[in-house]
Order: sequence, then C-alpha cells, then structure tokens
Amino acid sequence: MSGLRDSEDAVTRALGRIAPNTSYAEAMAERSDGLRLRLDRSQTSLGVDPRLEGAVFRAWAGDEWVEAASSGLDAASLTATADALRSHLGAKAKSTPPPGISATGSGERQTHAKRPVAALSPEERLEIARRMSETAKSVGGIHDVIVTLVGQTEERLFVSTAGARRWQQIERTRAAVVPIAMENGKVEYDYVSLGGTGGLEVLDGLTDDEIVRTAKEAKALLMAGSAPTGSMNVILDPGTAGTFAHESFGHGTEADQLLRDRSYLKPLLGEMVGPEFLTLVDDGSYPQGWGSVFFDDEGHPSQRTVLVDHGKFVSVLHDRESAAFFGRTATGNTRRADFLSRPFVRMTNTFVEPGDWSLDELVKEAKDGLLLQNCTSGIEDPLGGQMQIKVKKARRIVHGELGAVGPSMALSGKVLDFLKGIRGVGRADVFGIFPGSCGKGHTDLIPAGTGGSYLLSHAVVGPA
Repeated sequence: MSGLRDSEDAVTRALGRIAPNTSYAEAMAERSDGLRLRLDRSQTSLGVDPRLEGAVFRAWAGDEWVEAASSGLDAASLTATADALRSHLGAKAKSTPPPGISATGSGERQTHAKRPVAALSPEERLEIARRMSETAKSVGGIHDVIVTLVGQTEERLFVSTAGARRWQQIERTRAAVVPIAMENGKVEYDYVSLGGTGGLEVLDGLTDDEIVRTAKEAKALLMAGSAPTGSMNVILDPGTAGTFAHESFGHGTEADQLLRDRSYLKPLLGEMVGPEFLTLVDDGSYPQGWGSVFFDDEGHPSQRTVLVDHGKFVSVLHDRESAAFFGRTATGNTRRADFLSRPFVRMTNTFVEPGDWSLDELVKEAKDGLLLQNCTSGIEDPLGGQMQIKVKKARRIVHGELGAVGPSMALSGKVLDFLKGIRGVGRADVFGIFPGSCGKGHTDLIPAGTGGSYLLSHAVVGPA
C-alpha cells in the first residue's frame, strides 16, 4: 500500500478549491489496514482487514460546520468532493471565523515498532499463536484454547487553511489467550490480553507463566461456588480499575456532553468528588498506550489531561468548539472513528494514577469482601451518574486473606458513591494500560486504553 503522503498534493489542492468560500477549512485523509490471526482447536484463520482509505473535508459555513467525504484519494475524486462542498457553501465567502483556536504548525510522527506484526510471514505469526496455545494446553484439563493476534496500521494526514499540517502513522498490536476448561459437561474459561502502540514488544508481558496461570484459573472456575450478593468491600484489579476510570470519568467528561447538559458531572466541576489520594487522568501521549495518538483530528497535539486531581474534579476533555465555549484550550481529544465518521470529543487512555498500597495491604484493609478480576464489560449513564462493571471472576476476601475463586460478578451503583468509598490505590509496580474499544453510544468505535492499579472501595455486587 502506497504511503498517504503520496496523495498529499491532491488533498491540498482540493482543499484550496474550498478556501475562497469559507473563513476556514480542513481535510483529514486516512489509510489503514490490519492483519488478524485466530487459532483454536477446530480451525486457523489468517485474515486481512479491509483496507480503508479516503478523505473528509470540513468547512465553516458561518454558523455551522459542513462536511463532505471521498472514498478515494485520487485527484478526480478529491476534486469532485471539494467542489460539492464548495457548492454547498455558496459563492460568497463566509467571513465569520469558526469557534475556537485553529491548530497551526507542521509535524510528522510515527510509531517505531521494534518487531512489527506486518513484517512477519504468515508462518511466523502462526508459530507465535501455536506456542501460546501449547503453553496453555500444558495445564491438564484444558479442552481448547483460542488465541488471537492482531496488528493494525493507521496513517492520517491533517491539513487546514490556517496552515496546519500533521502526519502520523500508528501501529497497534494486540493478543489474547483464552483457555477453555471442561469437566463433566461443565465449561469455563479465563482470558489474558495485552496490547498497545508498537510491535510485538508490547506483548512482552504475555509470558508463559502468565498463560499457565490463566489456564489454571479457567480450571479453578469449574469448581467455583455461588456468587455472593449485596453491599460489600471490593478490590478492583488493574484492568477493572481502568474500566472504572473509563466509565466514571469517561463520556461524562467529554465536553460536548456538558454542552448538551448530558453529564451529571457538569455541576461538580471544581468540587471534591473523591479522597485526596485519588487522581484520574486521560493521556493520549502515554508511551505505548493502546489509545495513544500523536495528534487529534483537529490537528492538536495529544496531551496528558488531569481530570481528578487529588480528589478534586478539575478538568474535562475539549475540542476547539467546547474549549471556546468554556474559555479553555483544546486538549487533543477530537477523534474520528474514520474519515466517514463525525468528529467527537473522545477519550484516549483513561486511568487511575497509582498509589502506595500493596495488594496484601488492600486485602487486609478490606477484611471481608471480594477481589474482582478480569473485566468483561462496562457501561455508564453519563446523565444519571450510574455505572455497571462485569468481571469474569471474583475471589473472596475472608478475614483479611484471599480465598477461593468465584464466578462472574457485576458491580453496579452510583459513581459518586463509589468514589467516596475509595480507601486505597495500589502501587505503580502493578500498573497497566489495557486495550479496548469505545463507542459514542453504540457506534463510531475507536481504540481506547483503560488502566490503573488495584483499587479498594465499597459497592453493591451480584451474579453477572
């Protein structure tokens, strides 16, 4: 696949055709593709994601944004799309500037993958998956193992009539191992997954020991008893704590939600919402983060934005328009799922900053309750302030000691109540950012990282 910069002149010329009819116009061109492998007991599939390429032009019409997209990057397609947008704008130039500050300046950034998945032959990718599968099967009682390995490459170019030019190429790698145990007709599974920006080096934590541990946990779940129900102390593992960060201060801190009065957090800006040792962050510049980008889709550099600073709700995520309304600056969080999707204020990597508690200390502090592990899903109500988080397993805490593993559980309740109940956050040595996807509603999925360390609070839990 040719590089996106080969089409830059055509994109820039097309943008120039729109410029006389507006006070501001921009273009985002994109090329992306990916490689996928799935291995299980019955089949092996090696696939290529459909290559996506095209460009979207956006212009200010004096009182609103208007857009037009091209599914081709050839000069004829780009020119036709630009002319259609120009026709919509009308013959008279619009002198009123758009809200907010336009990105300016030039920059080029790319992921430097040490071991890119795309450089591996199909046989080499298959060998990696087979080794992971055989490692899990070394544990007796494992009936099957599902292994997935994904490599994605995304290239984007942003240019504007304000003089901005941003080019970035991002490579993401992700793998998951799902051991499946079976006994007397009962089936259970567990999983381990890692991913980030970079090549196979982001999977270094997916060790043989970790795969064996996961397989043993799948077997242990066959013997798991019933799930407890009620209000109790809970410890979230790092991945589940990351989902909590995403669901509690995720969509509710995307400023377009505040503009529409669809965030329960709006009246709480500047207020204490948690203990002084609690800090929550969204950081699109985090090294190797799954949701990391170099620039957003308005041309602004990604950055670290502290949402909750030592318990105080201090900031939200902005695009240029919301930043202008609230008297702030854009935070580098404007993201399109692709060139055919609208730009929204979106999260990147959202996480709980590490604290100073060991897991043993948190377990002793909890005394009785549950350790919730391996998050499977999370949902939030950004208007009402409710959340629900589901996990694959839960380990009992009895008299300050970890007990047996239990079945799937769900945590639910008010975010603010959970925040007020937080009593400790784990250390940095177990901190991690984990791969996932996030939709604005149920569409426009983008890569989103979630992270944290262990976290102790109080919540209502029950069977998932």
